[in-house]
Amino acid sequence: MTTKPKVLISDKMSPQAEQIFKDRGVDVTVKTDMKPEELATFIGDFDGLAIRSSTKVTPEILKGGKKLKVIGRAGIGVDNVDIPAATQTGIVVMNTPFGNSITTAEHTIALLMALARQIPMANASTHAGKWEKSKFMGQELFGKTLGVIGCGNIGAIVADRAVGLKMKVIAFDPFLSPERAVELGVEKVELEDLLPRADFITLHTPMTDSTRGIINKDAIAKMKKGVRLVNCARGGLIVEADLKEALESGHVAGAALDVFEQEPAKENALFGNEKVVCTPHLGASTVEAQENVALQVAEQMADFLLQGAVTNAINMPSVSAEDAPKLRPYMILADQLGSFAGQLATGDIQEIQIEYEGQVSTLNTRPLTSLVLAGFLKPSMEGVNIVSAPARAKERGISVAETKRDKNQDYQTLIRVTVKGKDLISTVAGTLFGGEHPRIVDIDGLPSEAVLKGYMLFVLNEDKPGLIGAVGTILGDKNINIADFNLGRIPGKDRALAIIAVDEKIPDDVIEQISAIKQVLRAQLLQF
Repeated sequence: MTTKPKVLISDKMSPQAEQIFKDRGVDVTVKTDMKPEELATFIGDFDGLAIRSSTKVTPEILKGGKKLKVIGRAGIGVDNVDIPAATQTGIVVMNTPFGNSITTAEHTIALLMALARQIPMANASTHAGKWEKSKFMGQELFGKTLGVIGCGNIGAIVADRAVGLKMKVIAFDPFLSPERAVELGVEKVELEDLLPRADFITLHTPMTDSTRGIINKDAIAKMKKGVRLVNCARGGLIVEADLKEALESGHVAGAALDVFEQEPAKENALFGNEKVVCTPHLGASTVEAQENVALQVAEQMADFLLQGAVTNAINMPSVSAEDAPKLRPYMILADQLGSFAGQLATGDIQEIQIEYEGQVSTLNTRPLTSLVLAGFLKPSMEGVNIVSAPARAKERGISVAETKRDKNQDYQTLIRVTVKGKDLISTVAGTLFGGEHPRIVDIDGLPSEAVLKGYMLFVLNEDKPGLIGAVGTILGDKNINIADFNLGRIPGKDRALAIIAVDEKIPDDVIEQISAIKQVLRAQLLQF
């Protein structure tokens, strides 16, 4: 007799999720509000763990999950799951990226209106027996300019609703194509243009190194006086101390926040300020959204445990058991090539070309193409995985071309990724050494041989003496250890590059110092 797979639901979610597991033949246990040490002990007998945002899946929890095969997050954000640790342990992590998009967008619009008309403050005043009609003078949304920072799935829905309110919508998103902007009825702009033009600004970007603190003192100084901010995305996108100062000075007229730098936010410097509307991370909190994501995660986990099907996995590509052994090293290479290109790409990307040459051209390359796209989009887009990457690229107006060639002049097997934009053509190529060790071998025509891992400093420079010593001195002065130093150049050309592996993250001010070296044309920290 086959033993039923066992799933633990450790966070409160729709009872229908439990029923789906039972109907599909999965043994399910619901036990919520456990302390981390209790969960680490209790999880040992389960094949799957279904969570929302409350459960924090740490390495200790994963260590206790001796039988754990899959973690399903009912929702999009997986900040509460240690993805690298889960991947290293061999546990698939799934999310439900689209189940709460409308709900979050609607909450944004609700906060926008509440902020414009001071509804929470007027409500509290009226309940207190006051009749302060003249105190709560509001502002119409009609005809005002809404700046949308991040115009992906949720941002696009917000833009659509705002257009319906007869607002002028301008959007900053490096991956928003001109065609998609026209379709949405928004004007695509750069961030520097958005900040001084917008009457209201709403945030819908993922939390990445490039977006953390995107609304800071400098950004706020560029905004028009009297601007109002809404954030239903991630708390760390706004530097709360800088926002507090701007509210007190009157430069920012008000803010509506559903998310905070530290959550749960029992205390916050912005609390008690009459210019601030606060909600406790309610963006996805509707009956419809919670049912959608709960049902979706239950179906996905049951499919995986019973049939081996993988849907919306964060850390595992969709690939058959037969192809897996052959593709595994190429999957690592494809992800690295995409990530490398994505971290270096700037501006409006229109096309990605992926060429497979030599031995790899004889394999099933569809999952490899998806992995290249996922790696490319991850630095700037939240919730992207091998399943969703092709659709998300299409949504952004990025065309994808795949070609295969039986032979390569220099290598037995090679993958080449070319990114094209309005003012950009960039190429990176890689191969496998010994049939299993990924290496970058070419960057924009400059030969290089680098293993991509951890933090790496990319430097493009004029091919003149002194670069190595200057970079080494700056890193040495900051006590940053160099783990590997790879150079690339073509004799007689005026360009060279360096890819430098370091033991820790290089601070922004150190990157600026390196960028200021006379020979340096570009310096950027990459992470793999």
